[in-house]
Amino acid sequence: MTDAVTRKRMHLFYSGRVQGVGFRYTVRNVANGFEVTGTIRNLADGRVELLAEGNESELDAFRKAIHEAGLAHFIKNEEVIWCEPRNDFRGFEILG
Repeated sequence: MTDAVTRKRMHLFYSGRVQGVGFRYTVRNVANGFEVTGTIRNLADGRVELLAEGNESELDAFRKAIHEAGLAHFIKNEEVIWCEPRNDFRGFEILG
């Protein structure tokens, strides 16, 4: 198997003007177009945390689509951490 079809967990932290602008709802809508599962939530420090699992190529496309969905100008910094999947998501949801 190539790396492009390897199942992974993508842990992202977005900073910038990412709270109070519909960021999480837009990301959830974008997720519906991809074979990914995960969660997104606001953090107390003003960042947004995104956890997503899927094939690595699908996650890369999802990440790119988030920027292309009109959110790029809200993002000042994006920190990406790749991990092994835990398979503990059933869909894609916004957490409180």
